[in-house]
Amino acid sequence: SCSRAKDVTMPAKLPVNFFSTRSPVIDLFRGQLDYADQLRQDSEIVLYFFYAPWCGQSIAAREEIEHVASRLSDQVLFVAVNCWWNQGKCRKQKHFFYFPVIHLYHQSFGPIEYKGPMSAVYIEKFVRRVMTPLLYISSRSKLLDFLSNYEPGVVGFFEFNASPQPPGYLTFFTSALHSLKKDYLGTIRFGVVTDKRVAEEISLVHSGSVYLHRHANTSLIYPKDIMNFTAENICKWALENREMLIRWLRPHGGKSLLLNNELKKGPALLIFIPYNPLAEIHPLLDEITKVALEYHKCNKSQAAEAELQHAGDSDSPAFDSSVTDAQLKFSETFPIAKYPCCNTVVLPQWHSISRTHNVCELCVNQTLGVKPNKVHVPRCNFLEIEAALDSFYLQEHTFFQVISNTLECSNFLSFYSPFSYYTACCRTVNRHFLSFISSEKTIFQTPKVAFSSHGKKDNTQFSVPHIEDRNCFIPDLNISSTNITGLSCRTNKTLNLYLLDSNLFWIYAERLGASRSTHLKEFAAIVDLKEEVHYVLDQNQSLVGPTLENFIQNFSVLYSPLKRHLVDDPSVHFHEEQVVTEVTTSTFHQTVFLSAKNVLLLYYAQWCGFCASLNHIFIQLARLLPPDSFTVARIDVTRNDLPWEFMTDRLPTILFFPHQRKEQSVKFPEDFSVNLPNLLKFILHHSSLSSSEPCTKECLHRESVLQQGHISHLEREIQKLRSEISALHQAHDQLEAQLSEARREEQRLQQQKHTLEKQHKTLQLHSEQLQATYDQKNQELLEMAEKLQELADASENLLKENAVLRILVASRGGKLQSKEEIEEPLQSEQTLSEDNDISLSTATAALEEKRIDSIDTIETEHSSGNRTE
Repeated sequence: SCSRAKDVTMPAKLPVNFFSTRSPVIDLFRGQLDYADQLRQDSEIVLYFFYAPWCGQSIAAREEIEHVASRLSDQVLFVAVNCWWNQGKCRKQKHFFYFPVIHLYHQSFGPIEYKGPMSAVYIEKFVRRVMTPLLYISSRSKLLDFLSNYEPGVVGFFEFNASPQPPGYLTFFTSALHSLKKDYLGTIRFGVVTDKRVAEEISLVHSGSVYLHRHANTSLIYPKDIMNFTAENICKWALENREMLIRWLRPHGGKSLLLNNELKKGPALLIFIPYNPLAEIHPLLDEITKVALEYHKCNKSQAAEAELQHAGDSDSPAFDSSVTDAQLKFSETFPIAKYPCCNTVVLPQWHSISRTHNVCELCVNQTLGVKPNKVHVPRCNFLEIEAALDSFYLQEHTFFQVISNTLECSNFLSFYSPFSYYTACCRTVNRHFLSFISSEKTIFQTPKVAFSSHGKKDNTQFSVPHIEDRNCFIPDLNISSTNITGLSCRTNKTLNLYLLDSNLFWIYAERLGASRSTHLKEFAAIVDLKEEVHYVLDQNQSLVGPTLENFIQNFSVLYSPLKRHLVDDPSVHFHEEQVVTEVTTSTFHQTVFLSAKNVLLLYYAQWCGFCASLNHIFIQLARLLPPDSFTVARIDVTRNDLPWEFMTDRLPTILFFPHQRKEQSVKFPEDFSVNLPNLLKFILHHSSLSSSEPCTKECLHRESVLQQGHISHLEREIQKLRSEISALHQAHDQLEAQLSEARREEQRLQQQKHTLEKQHKTLQLHSEQLQATYDQKNQELLEMAEKLQELADASENLLKENAVLRILVASRGGKLQSKEEIEEPLQSEQTLSEDNDISLSTATAALEEKRIDSIDTIETEHSSGNRTE
């Protein structure tokens, strides 16, 4: 029985250096995590770069890490650890789901994971935030700079006079690190104030107080009496109560629901700008911040006023206001703008031929009745102003027919609450004055249908509706305000503002409609996921404050003048000789509606297999129909956007647009099979339908001519088909002849194959016989070699014996010389010597003959073996 062989596993190759030996990054390519922890004990700031040598993202980020290390190596220790080597401790102790991973340590605090873009400027910015999590605020101007930033700010007040580290300072410092650990974008900025006079500017009196600044809502002070003063609580309190006017979006490039989750919150304004985190100034970002502050400024708090006034000190064109004399005159009309909650109401004209209107400024008067707590700044609530409007409309008749060139004010009680009072100041103005206001690109337009004061359709003589927009008629000259001031609280189409770095995410801008050939990567688009529309800011306009304001205003109006952007397929190439016309978003209107032909349109998609099976049917149909009267077209609905009235949820879908009634498109019945006869019947039936008007003789004549033209065209096509059929028959015969010839050739080749196989078997048998002969001769040669070896040994023995005999003969000769007197023994010895010589020579001659015979025998066998081979 045979046992199964064991699996053989090739051991992994030993890791090598991932970083250069001259790099400032310490490369622990064997995964020595314990040694990395030892290095961390001696450094204040340490960056760990966990990588896998095969990972493309790790290889791409290697250069970025080296660039950051070359700039910060004197302050930060950079350590790279190979976390893929299976024998290293990093692989055994860490279980990462992706590479690379960056961890930062601030002394014993950490790890703080960096999840931002793998770009050198972003990594360096984050490392610097970890190095200095607190910003020192030494003066009032620096405090104002800190608070005017679009990011939320947390300020702590600590007096360093009493001790080197006042109580609570280390806790506040650690809370800033906790914030970076929980929010890698670093959206909350932490600052510390040591001057008591500067702290009093934000109502911080006691050392250890923490202040959270918010632009549009009430700023908060950390409630020490309710929550324990710990780093985790401070961080949690700041994250839960922060205010996000603008948010950065940084998709990581993989599968993520980041964009989907944000777009589901409501309409979003996506602004793409080139951003360098290390730059000291960002003029474009500051301009966008001012727009965001104006958009979210629903009340006129003193803090917001100071911030906008401080922001307006820059030379940004977005907040340079030039007010005309007419605007100044009109602003002087309503002096009650001092109230925080006001709305302008334009009453309908009291007579159909009148050219005047009563314009009233309705304000919530908090100086009467129960006064609010002075500790809090009065806030403007949407529900409160709505209640004021309801109460005003109930007493509208008192302000309706009053004609007065002077401003008349009156106070009246709220309809809902006996403790709320409202003030209405009205004045009669000419219609040309209102037209001047409406010409200034206001955010509200007059609809075609007139409404009464209660919002219902009204067929009376009043033709001008109520216009309830304070900024449309009362420009706020004290703050250089624009028409978007507080717009987020005055419309149901509130926008969420998002920023994206165009240097990293320009591909998203291109998908939204940005030009690929532009050199300036600035782009803005509004995406409304609920309405399934998006609008694009014209790229010919510079991305500045006024442009963004107009873009926001045009979106916020009830009848928006913005044109929906439809994604077009740039890969479509048009050919004049194309049988089926390929329609895109840009050519849809021209091909379908403006064309004087009947249009048959197929909706398809690249992934739709059944749609592809209809291509040959539509090609045949396009060849059958006269091209001067019919157009057969198709559109890819996955690459092109369509007007909502022509959208479909089923593929394939076939629509027919008659040339005289394009608005009365007809859908091909779904219960009919899509084939050429059914399509022809469908087209001819709906293209010959009579119009709503009775057909005259000329109409009948045109119809008959058209039918005759169709019949003649079909006859020509049938003749073409017949000629094609005959040509196909001839080609079929030729193909049959070629096939028979191919079959005969195949039989001949089969016979040759069998012959060659027989020859091959014969040759193989002869080869086996030759191999057996060769083995036999080889065995004989081996035996002959053994015999020759035996002869050689015998010859050597004979030579030894001959030498012994010569020695004996020599000794005998000596003895004979000593006995000269004895002649007979001498003669006998000579005779014996001669006999021995004769016998020796005879033996030697016999051996030589045997050797010669054996050599001849071997040569004969070799020659015969060669002949056999």
